Amino acid sequence: MLYLVWMYVAMFAIFTGIHLYGSFIKKDALRGPTKVVILLAILGMYLEFAHYKGADPSMFVVFAILASWLGDVLLIPKGVKWFTAGGIAFWISHFLFIFAYIESGIVFSRLSPIVVVVISLVYAITVIILFSKLKKSLPKALFYPMLLYLLTNGAMNVFAWFRLLSGSCTLPGGILTGIGALMFFISDCSLFFVRFHKNSRIKSHFTVMLTYSLGEFLIVLGLMFLM
Repeated sequence: MLYLVWMYVAMFAIFTGIHLYGSFIKKDALRGPTKVVILLAILGMYLEFAHYKGADPSMFVVFAILASWLGDVLLIPKGVKWFTAGGIAFWISHFLFIFAYIESGIVFSRLSPIVVVVISLVYAITVIILFSKLKKSLPKALFYPMLLYLLTNGAMNVFAWFRLLSGSCTLPGGILTGIGALMFFISDCSLFFVRFHKNSRIKSHFTVMLTYSLGEFLIVLGLMFLM
């Protein structure tokens, strides 16, 4: 039923709002319990919409959301080991989203080689510049794994734009997914500065979670346009 889809959207909005408020006032008692609901609400929205449309949900999308949810849970405790475990879960989710974009029918023959190179270089150069600023702040053991992780996030973004530019999806769906992927990328960049850069202007997780929550929501919403 369509009203169930809206119920999950409302759940996402309510728990995201409470979590963002908790992030703004730096109250962990609000952040932890609400964080574990955000991705589950998005998953419920996706599955219920598929049921409403009589379509088969993409398992790539389902497991990408679940991997992101696991990453959220693993990042709640403090410590490098938990941060690494959460990062691995999100790393897997990026690959799953890439497979979901390919599954949706990216027509690579329609993409200009120049466009492919330019989009790829924009993200690659952005990652290199960002890590040049973070180099002194990051633990040596995490530098290259985190660099690989953000490059993978960038690749997820690149494929999202390929999906739009190859004309393999509706224009609103492609734009929503592209913007969502970009917000996910901004969220991870912000997280690295919050966690590791002592002189960062971003001091709290509010920006991180605002861009992340909306990013995941828009990615999935854009993919729902194909159903």
